[in-house]
Amino acid sequence: MRWKGLLASLVVLAAMGGAIYWSNRAKKAEESKPSKDAPPQILSIPSDQIRQIEVRRAGGDPLILRREDGGSWTMTTPPQYAVDQDAASGMVTTLSSLNADRLVEEKPAELAEFGLASPALEVVVELKDGKTKRLLIGDETPTGYGWFAKLADDPRVFTIASYNKSSLDKTPRDLRDKRLLTFSTDKLTRVELTAKGQTIEFGKNAQGEWQIIRPQPLRADGGQVEEFIRKLSGARMDAYTSEEDDKKANAAFASASLVGIARFTDASGTQQLEIRRDKEKNYYARSSVVTGAHKVYSDVGEAVDKSLDDFRNKKLFDFGWSDPSKIEIRDGSKLVVYEKSGDKWMEGSRQLDAASVNALVDKLRDLTATRFAATGFTTPVFEATVTSNEGKRVEKVLISRQGQSCFARREGELAIYELDVKSLEDLQKAASEVKPYEPPKAEKKK
Repeated sequence: MRWKGLLASLVVLAAMGGAIYWSNRAKKAEESKPSKDAPPQILSIPSDQIRQIEVRRAGGDPLILRREDGGSWTMTTPPQYAVDQDAASGMVTTLSSLNADRLVEEKPAELAEFGLASPALEVVVELKDGKTKRLLIGDETPTGYGWFAKLADDPRVFTIASYNKSSLDKTPRDLRDKRLLTFSTDKLTRVELTAKGQTIEFGKNAQGEWQIIRPQPLRADGGQVEEFIRKLSGARMDAYTSEEDDKKANAAFASASLVGIARFTDASGTQQLEIRRDKEKNYYARSSVVTGAHKVYSDVGEAVDKSLDDFRNKKLFDFGWSDPSKIEIRDGSKLVVYEKSGDKWMEGSRQLDAASVNALVDKLRDLTATRFAATGFTTPVFEATVTSNEGKRVEKVLISRQGQSCFARREGELAIYELDVKSLEDLQKAASEVKPYEPPKAEKKK
């Protein structure tokens, strides 16, 4: 009967499907096995399970790093430096997956020939469940490209790469946080600099822009303030100095001349860095975060050696790269008003040539003082008012001229900006060249 043939076919298909399934499964299992040529694995520990690392050296004091609940590492043994988290993470990475270069012996008769009877280095790893793993590292291999190593509870002797040994063979000085300041740059609320006989204080306005608060409210060059913060936040102690070098740095700092003191305040408090310079123009720093004085690169010292004018904004307009929606120009007795309507510039009901207006906008945007002046501003000969930020920002600049000297002021501010005469002339030229829009001429038919 037909149904018997159909049943037989189904049985055959099921058998074939089962064979294919088990064949694929066996293949995947075989592929998942390590290659016969793969180096033996000494340690395989989930990195998040490592709670403590203890480094023991023959004849030396142990070094213990412990992971806090938040995930950061602390040094619990003297001198208890703040820990370089990247260096600690490097040790965790090495220990979590440590492969041997090769297996030397399964059951060596003597460990002394490998330097493992009394190992020079021992690393004890404590896991969250309380279990421990002890890695012993002995002598360097005869070729000089590796080190003999074994686990305390495993008779096998392996060789490991020199870079793995270097990753674990750390001293407290190696693991200390090299940063001289540890504030969070994106959470700063106040920055101060005392230099050149004056204290400058910076704070952020409602738009999140840096402004000068002391010695008086002034516009700040945000780029210069950010560069100052970047240079100081990047200040590091030399990673390769000895204790003798530290003593020399402390002595040099004590006898050097003060350059400046920088203070940074975030949610965790205020940190301070004092910079001094010796007669050979070497810079030294002492931080409120770490002990002692440290030699620093010249760019750190030069970042502090600044005056108030170095941080003031010399740009006359703040609208930057945002597109203005309205421009008012008064040149002598002539007043013109240009307004944006959609993507068109208009003067009343007359459409203007966009390129000529944009050229004027560029001149206004680039208008920059050469320096600041105490006096010199008189009756303005040129005025420009720019509305931007959807009408929320209105800036008016007035410019006066006396022969070859030009001075400008922003309305509502006392600061006087000295300008290059050519800047005013170029601005007047751009304003005079704004022209009506001319539609493209139709091509003549041949």
